[in-house]
Parts: sequence; structure tokens; C-alpha cells
Amino acid sequence: MNRAPPGHVRIIGGQWRGSKLPVADVAGLRPSADRVRETLFNWLQQKLPGARVLDLFAGTGALGFEAASRGAAQAVLVERDPALAASLRASAARLHAENVEAVCDDALRWLAREPHARFDIVFLDPPFDAALWQPALAALRPWLATDAWLYLESPRDGAPIVADGFIEHRAGTTREVRYGLYRRGAATLGEVPATQDSANA
Repeated sequence: MNRAPPGHVRIIGGQWRGSKLPVADVAGLRPSADRVRETLFNWLQQKLPGARVLDLFAGTGALGFEAASRGAAQAVLVERDPALAASLRASAARLHAENVEAVCDDALRWLAREPHARFDIVFLDPPFDAALWQPALAALRPWLATDAWLYLESPRDGAPIVADGFIEHRAGTTREVRYGLYRRGAATLGEVPATQDSANA
């Protein structure tokens, strides 16, 4: 079922807790549900301080701003829609978020550049009808830290997205989406077995 987008989403925790981020009525824009974001950032809470974070297909920027709010050293938000990118910059200015950079570019084109940074955490939540998970995963490799964490969100009724070189750490579902957190090279680092969670969002 397609729902009308909310007028805004709220940052859940950290220094900007309760701050609103606007949600435009744009085709394919589907902010991660509050319950999903809360679960995800509970999983990541020990990994965020000082981390470099990449939010591809940023949309509202809810994931990137949440990470920056909770202690990430830098959050790069990539969004190809000029109006949405301008909104991200406006939100960063309003919050005085000097650790947030909003980039107006196509995500795959941006990833095709020579990497100028290595990211510790990447959020990958593209428009579901665009089937961009695998191209983005392939292009991401040069940008990843050796022990990077990867968050994937995809349709619940679709085939699981496979991230080569990553081991599933935690995963969950809502009525509409499947979401998972993966660790790069976890098999060689003694990672604990993956567990399954659920959220009714």
C-alpha cells in the first residue's frame, strides 16, 4: 500500500533530538520509519562516535542527520534531486550541523569518482522501484573502511539483497520492508551470529 508521505520526520536521539526534517511529496521518497531508525541506531550506538558516515540516496537525510546527531564525526548525504539536496543543506544550516555535507549528485556517478575518503558506516536505502542496490554495492567497495558497517533497506517481499564480503549482524522486518545491518569482514573478526528482529512500523 502506498502511503502519503508525512510532513516531517523527527531526529530521535542525540544533540538534535526532536528536531524536524521536512518530507517533500516526491515520487519514491520513503523515509525510514521511526521504529526502524530507532532499532538501527540502537544497534549502532557504540559504532557512531567519531565515525565517517555516508548516506546514499539521502532523501530526507533522516539517517545521515541521525548519525551526525549521535556523534558521527562526518556525515556525507548524497541526493540527486536538486530540491531535496537544497532542503538537506537548509536543514544542516538550521541545525548548525558543521559535520554534515549535502551533495547534489547521482549516487552511482558520485561513487564512480576517485575515492577521497573511507567510510565507516554506509546507509543504502534507494527508491525501491529503481533496483539500485547491487550497482551501488559494487561501486561502494573503494569507499569502505576495512571494518565498515553497512545498512540495507529493501522490500519485505523481494529477494534478499546480497552484499558480498559482508556478514549479517542484525536484521528485522516491518509490514513493508526488510532492514539489515552488515559488518565487513565479520567472519574473520569473530562476529556474533546474526539475530532477527521485527518492528511494526
